Amino acid sequence: MDTSVQKKKLGLKDRYAAMTRGLGWQTSYQPMDKVFPYDKYEGIKIHDWDKWEDPFRLTMDAYWKYQGEKEKKLYAVIDAFAQNNGQLSISDARYVNALKVFIQGVTPLEYMAHRGFAHVGRHFTGEGARVACQMQSIDELRHFQTEMHALSHYNKYFNGLHNSIHWYDRVWYLSVPKSFFEDAATGGPFEFLTAVSFSFEYVLTNLLFVPFMSGAAYNGDMSTVTFGFSAQSDESRHMTLGIECIKFMLEQDPDNVPIVQRWIDKWFWRGYRLLSIVAMMQDYMLPNRVMSWRESWEMYVEQNGGALFKDLARYGIRKPKGWDQACEGKDHISHQTFAVFYNYNAAAPIHTWVPTEEEMGWLSEKYPETFDKYYRPRWDYWREQAAKGNRFYNKTLPMLCTTCQIPMIFTEPGDATKICYRESDYLGDKYHFCSDHCKEIFDNEPEKFVQSWLPPQQVYQGNCFKPDADPTKEGFDPLMALLDYYNLNVGRDNFDFEGSEDQKNFAAWRGEVLQGEAK
Repeated sequence: MDTSVQKKKLGLKDRYAAMTRGLGWQTSYQPMDKVFPYDKYEGIKIHDWDKWEDPFRLTMDAYWKYQGEKEKKLYAVIDAFAQNNGQLSISDARYVNALKVFIQGVTPLEYMAHRGFAHVGRHFTGEGARVACQMQSIDELRHFQTEMHALSHYNKYFNGLHNSIHWYDRVWYLSVPKSFFEDAATGGPFEFLTAVSFSFEYVLTNLLFVPFMSGAAYNGDMSTVTFGFSAQSDESRHMTLGIECIKFMLEQDPDNVPIVQRWIDKWFWRGYRLLSIVAMMQDYMLPNRVMSWRESWEMYVEQNGGALFKDLARYGIRKPKGWDQACEGKDHISHQTFAVFYNYNAAAPIHTWVPTEEEMGWLSEKYPETFDKYYRPRWDYWREQAAKGNRFYNKTLPMLCTTCQIPMIFTEPGDATKICYRESDYLGDKYHFCSDHCKEIFDNEPEKFVQSWLPPQQVYQGNCFKPDADPTKEGFDPLMALLDYYNLNVGRDNFDFEGSEDQKNFAAWRGEVLQGEAK
């Protein structure tokens, strides 16, 4: 009989090594550089991939165990929310419009991140980096699925949630988040990690998943807050991956420093522009507010980010270009962004409204130097016009920034009365930008951004109508044809919240009488 042999249990460090580097091998009939062709062409020099260490030393077998426990708890809350008609417990039906923006503009990004990390992980020579990217890819797919599951409950009761993936590809404002991830995914693997894992996840993601999810809880939406905080525990790991990626590149070779700095400059600004939508949601679309966008920015970016870049200074990394302008913009971007949505609400599958006097009082308190001076007069005027039957809808198509694809709404640094406008010439054509930093990003790689799919230009070229549309036909209405291309239910998914089906249904479910209706 064979003698049984007691196998020694591996420690955490050895187990991690066995489940990462221990799974790798050197190719024999093809050179390694041919099998992994993408992790060198960006100019990043890696001398020792074994220096890549996951601080969590998370391996795939442990990952399934941890995430399985989280899923059980998450879906228990989601199921309980649905069974108890949780949609009736939210503070105000207006709040659901924030969820509409979330499922339209944030949830598809989770799937893009899933695809991006799967692709990037395949193309790293180092096994540790491949495993870390693989697990983050699965994380992002989970986030997409849990967000869709949680928000699908609201789709049973409210308009504007039923067609988010289709809208992501077509609706004008959704080209902003879409272009961000397509820009990142079409870069190299190290740029993708800098863009998503560091600039977005580490520096900026807290602005989405902490204050907004706290706002969800404060508005009675326990389903959303549960998936938000479930995702946030993953984000903590992703943030660690982001900072480790940056430090790994910087420690490997001094020649990597200027390349990484240029990427940080670019992706901090691109992320900041993308989050203008989140700023609007936080300041204007949460009936019960937790904190302002300005307060969130000061806490999670100026304080935390400031400390981060002090730490990175020893590697030769400075704060990103645009840092000061972004910190100044905290007083403006939420007001400017919501004003655009109010203007173009006819072509958006959400409802908008003029803030109440109480809400404008809160905005005045949170933005004492800017709101009353620049933005309250605008809302007062629009309210007066609406009361006279002249609700203002902008029927022209706006000029977009070629880089961030946001309408040209942002103002000059130091002058909130003047729209910021920059332009560049490339191969005989003129391109427009909302800031010096968007212009600089374009100028560094114009061959990439000249391919931008800009909705107004596409509409004017006739590329945003269904195949059977005939612009030459008498009575042809281009706006209605565009909304048909969007698959938008006119009068249900768009226009003002006041008088909408969502408002009327919510009041009926709760036995409330709307102003002007008989009891």
